[in-house]
Amino acid sequence: MQASTSATAAEPPRSGARGAGSLRDDADAPDVPSPYSVVAGPLVAAVTLAAATVATRSAGVPLRDPDGVAGRRLLGVIAFALALVALDVIVRAARGSGTLRPSLAALRAVRRQRWHWHRGVAVASALISFYVCYLAYRNIKSVVPLLRPGDLFDRELADVDRFLFAGHDPHELLHSLLGAGVQTHVLSVLYLFYVVFVPISLALALVFSRNLRGGLLFATALSLNWPLGAASYLILPALGPVYLVPAEFAHLPSSGVSDLQALLLEQRVEFLSDPGVAGTAQSIAAFASLHVSMIFTAALAAHLLGVRRGARIALWALLGASTVATIYEGWHYVVDDIAGVAIGLAALAIARVLTGVNPTAERRLSPAD
Repeated sequence: MQASTSATAAEPPRSGARGAGSLRDDADAPDVPSPYSVVAGPLVAAVTLAAATVATRSAGVPLRDPDGVAGRRLLGVIAFALALVALDVIVRAARGSGTLRPSLAALRAVRRQRWHWHRGVAVASALISFYVCYLAYRNIKSVVPLLRPGDLFDRELADVDRFLFAGHDPHELLHSLLGAGVQTHVLSVLYLFYVVFVPISLALALVFSRNLRGGLLFATALSLNWPLGAASYLILPALGPVYLVPAEFAHLPSSGVSDLQALLLEQRVEFLSDPGVAGTAQSIAAFASLHVSMIFTAALAAHLLGVRRGARIALWALLGASTVATIYEGWHYVVDDIAGVAIGLAALAIARVLTGVNPTAERRLSPAD
């Protein structure tokens, strides 16, 4: 995610006609990423996949993509990224040639200049690495109750929350403050928006970054959230308030979130009844909140890399609203969300080391506004 994250961020063309062969923009000069920044994502993916292999073997179940989600999402984000690449080329060619209908020669010139093979390989490897990490994460998350049978820390986490809020449960405070009704559905939509936010932000950062190094830093940090989150599930297994005290959420109207919570509980029961059955998995884990960690990673990366002010404000606002949603809907304890922020910070710090990318230096390459 870089300061100029739109295909229209290039400098305006100089006066005078320019042919396709003379298309030139300093901002679009060949951007060859460093080997470290390209290799970082695959390295994280390899380590996470190895950890998942060890975890599933220890649990006595095969490594798998139970419902094909990882595979389908990878294909979807690749298709989306290719569409963005086409848009990037068309817009840059149109601006460079001064016409809304650039010639085929102009399109080819921009494609060669902007999307040389170095950039293509870097973007493809980052996308694939992210979803390899996601696949591995799902496998580790699924076998947590098998590796730590009977270990749940919900009551301890709830006690910490009550200590932080002077004896009150945070979700009950939010229910009293916000009430139940349309606001429940709004928060449900905000929570579920995460499913599309992560792949969209990843693809946008990799395709439209003027300087690809910033995009690779962000992609690596996002990938790191998966193994760090999986580790937190193993350290403190927990289900979340809605499963600990379901009666305290029964008054909320039915929503997309409540339907999902019921489905996940059914899947957990089915998986634990026979973990070896193909196609089964469980996806319930409270500590830490990866909703918070992923969105925090995006917001902080945007801030450090100097993304446009409007986008930064929107990301911080999304983080705040999503945090409220995780507590209001009963997915997480407040301490889970705090841990999510810590994971986001750790992911960006490790990504900086692995990629060798200094976000402050990258920010100076392109002004924020």
